This record gives sequence, C-alpha cells and structure tokens, in this order.
Amino acid sequence: MTEPSKNGPAILCAGEALIDMVPRETPEGRAFLPLPGGAVFNTAIAAGRLGAPTAFWYGLSTDLFGDHLRAELARAGVDTSLCRPFDRPTTLAFVTLVEGQAHYLFLDENTAGRMLTPADLPEIPSSVRALFVGGISLVGEPVGSTLEALAARIAGDGRGRLIMLDPNIRPGFIRDEAAYRARIGRLIGLAHVVKLSDEDLVWLMGKGDMDEMARAVHAMGPHLVLVTQGSRGARALGAGLDVAAPAPTVTVADTVGAGDTFNAAFLAALERRDALSPTGLAALDADAIEAALIFAVRAAAISVTRVGANPPWRHEMDEALVHQSQA
Repeated sequence: MTEPSKNGPAILCAGEALIDMVPRETPEGRAFLPLPGGAVFNTAIAAGRLGAPTAFWYGLSTDLFGDHLRAELARAGVDTSLCRPFDRPTTLAFVTLVEGQAHYLFLDENTAGRMLTPADLPEIPSSVRALFVGGISLVGEPVGSTLEALAARIAGDGRGRLIMLDPNIRPGFIRDEAAYRARIGRLIGLAHVVKLSDEDLVWLMGKGDMDEMARAVHAMGPHLVLVTQGSRGARALGAGLDVAAPAPTVTVADTVGAGDTFNAAFLAALERRDALSPTGLAALDADAIEAALIFAVRAAAISVTRVGANPPWRHEMDEALVHQSQA
C-alpha cells in the first residue's frame, strides 16, 4: 500500500456547490440575495477555516456565480485547482418561506455540476488522505453516478484513504427513491465514517429504536456511525463503541450549515491526530473519538449562533476553548 504524501491537501470534499437565492424585503418589494451554499461546499469552507488542508472538486461554472463560489473557497484557504471551468450555468436554489418552513425551487438542468460525468473525474493528489462526499449531488444524474464512481475509485486505489459520507437526505428532491436508496447503500458499504442526522436515520432505516437503527447502519460496513441530534448533541457508534457529546447551550440564530460544520470539524480533528486513514481511525480509542465528537459539536454550536452557513475559524474555536477552561 502506498502511503499518501502530506504535502498538499489532506481532505478532498466532492459534491454540490450552488447559489442560494435568499428572499429579502426591500422598499421596492421582494428581492433575492445570492449566497454561496451547498452541503459539500459548506463542509469544504468549514474545514478550510478550521485549518485542515482541504481541496474541493465539483463542476464550477465560468459565470459570475461560479466566480463567487471560487472566491469564497479561496478566502477559506480551500484548494480549487481540481475544478476546471465549465461553460454551463451554476445551480440556483430559490428559497421561499411558507408558514416559517423553507421551500426550494432548484434551477439545476444542464448545470456545471449536474452534468459531470466519470470522464470529468480528476487525478487525485497523492497528498489526499480522506474523501468527503454526500449531499443532494448524489440524487441527480449523471453527477450522482460520477460521485459514486469517485468514491469507488478512492476505495479501490490501494492508498489507504478514509471515506466519509453524509447523504444529507432531502426527500423532496428524490425522484427515483429505489435508485437513490441503492446508491446510498453502496456508498455506506464503501465509507469508513457515515454521518446521519436523526431525521436521516429514520428516513433511511424506518421508524424504530434509534440505537438499533444506527447499529444496523454500522452492520452495513462503516467503522463508525455518527448520529447528530440537534440540541441533544451527537453520538458515535462502532464495534464495542458508544460515545456521546452533549451540545453546548447557545442562542440559536440559524441552523443552516450546522451539520456541514460538524462534518468538517470531525475530519479536522482526525487530521490533527494524524488519523485520516482507515487504520488511523481504527487505532483511536473511545477517548479520542469522544474528543473529536466534542470538537465537532462545539464547532456546530458556534455556527448556529450566526445567520446563514457561517462556520467558525480555528482561532474562534481556540478562543472558545480558552473561555470554557476559564469558566
């Protein structure tokens, strides 16, 4: 097995980047504010801000929205050199609120990301030690098959790289449920870490005991299953392992991007422990897994105190830990 180099990005986030068109009331009437988003994009931003050497891959357009996405990634220190420009539009997601609930209109046909095929897959730098994949980009075609092919390539390349999956299930986007469930099942079998919200877990496994459902996901192949539970924190389950991290008490402004921040922080914690590999992960004891889980929950807790997907920077995490130790 060839060990990955440590000179370059250690984490590769592959999946959707889009523009959320968020409603705003103006003196002239309703307008829409374009904000960069997408679950995997948000994860890459959060990992970069937390100081983990991170790269991002997806189809980024040559249009002005694509430039906006690239600029945000650059500000977070995320490497976008794998993203060749595409002369197709950027996906737009128009958000409307109906009785306090967010509804989305996706303009995604023939977009730079949606139309990615396996022929577009890049050569993965030898420095990459972990792949993060997930989000709604696993739903559409041909991009869903392309991201699955990337995960399969990483799993089979003999370099001992870690794979983390967060399907971030959005039932309203799914058109072919049987095909989507089959894809998620195959990706769970390839992944070493699977993160699911408690809502994802119920959709995937059906109603029942949460512990039993999480254990059933673990039996599908991953070393570790992470379950996020909102204000109740998160749990990590594995073979002979069950650890929990409570969520800090905070004033919630917006939960957008909280799960994405959690994912990034967990990977950043593994990177700092030099555990971005299946063997490195397996070597961690319960205390180390708990510490990574606590770090991830605390990062997500900071993000929810802010409006929009706005994950913390590493120095903010360090300052928060100092304040907590002095309390």
